[in-house]
Amino acid sequence: MKAVYKHELSSYFTNLTGYVFGAFILLFAGIYSMVYNLKSQVANFEYVMGSMSFIYLIVVPILTMRVISEERRQKTDQLLYSLPLSMSKVVLGKYFALLTTMVFPLLILCVYPLVLKMYGSVYLPTAYASILGFFFLGAALISVGMFISSLTESQAVAAGASFAVILINYFLNSLSGYITGSAFGSLMAFTAVILLAALIYFLMTKNGFTAVLIALVLEAALVVVYTISTSSFEGLFSTVVSKISLFQRFYTIVDGSLDLTNIVCFITVSGVFVFLTVQSLEKRRWSE
Repeated sequence: MKAVYKHELSSYFTNLTGYVFGAFILLFAGIYSMVYNLKSQVANFEYVMGSMSFIYLIVVPILTMRVISEERRQKTDQLLYSLPLSMSKVVLGKYFALLTTMVFPLLILCVYPLVLKMYGSVYLPTAYASILGFFFLGAALISVGMFISSLTESQAVAAGASFAVILINYFLNSLSGYITGSAFGSLMAFTAVILLAALIYFLMTKNGFTAVLIALVLEAALVVVYTISTSSFEGLFSTVVSKISLFQRFYTIVDGSLDLTNIVCFITVSGVFVFLTVQSLEKRRWSE
C-alpha cells in the first residue's frame, strides 16, 4: 500500500493536478478572507470556509477523474491486478494520496486564523472546527469521485458524473423544498432514489436482472410501508434529505456546532464509497 501511496502522491506533483487543487483552495481562501475578514471586518473565519465549499464542485472532479479511469483506458490497471496486494490496499493507497494532496493547502489555511487573531478577536475553536469540517467534507466527496472514476474508462465521463453528483448534493437541501410535503410526493421521491440506486448497481455489475430485481424488491417494500403507515410519509423525504446532505452537515459545523454525528457521517460516506470502489475493481479483476 505504501508503494501505491508514494507513486500516486508523486504523480499529483509531477504534473499540475496537485498544484491546481492547492491553488484553487488558497486563491478563494484569500479572496473570501479579504472580503469577510478584512474589508467587512468580520472576525468569523468560519464564514470563509463556508463560502468556499462550492469549490469542491470544481476541484474534486479534476482531482479524481484520472485516479482509476485513466489506468483502465491505458490498460495499466492490469499491473494493479498483478501486484501482491489486495484491492483494498490499492484503493486505500490511492485514497490516502488524494487526502494528502488535499491536506497540504489546508495546513497553510490553519495559519490564517492565527494571523487574524493578532489583529482581531477571532474565535479559534470555531475557526479550526470549520477547517476540520472542510477536510472531512472533502474526504467524503473525494471517495465519491474515486468510485465514479472506477466505473468508466473516460476521464471526461468521470469528471462530468462526479460534478453532477456533487452538484446535486450541493443543492440537495434546496431541491427538497420543491418536493411536495404530501405522503404521495415522498413516495414518488423515494421511488426515484430506488431507481437511481438500481442504475448504479447495474453500472457496477452489468447485471441487469439483479438490478431490476433489487429495484422491484425495494419498491415493493416501500409500497407496503406506505400502505401500512401513509401518514408517516408526510414530509419524510425532506427530513431524510436534510440528514444526507453533506454540505448541509458542513454548514452546521460552520454555524458553530461541532456535532460528532456530522463527522461520523462524513467518515461513513467515505468508508462506504471506498468499499464500493474496492468491489468495482475486484469485479473487473476477476472478469479479466
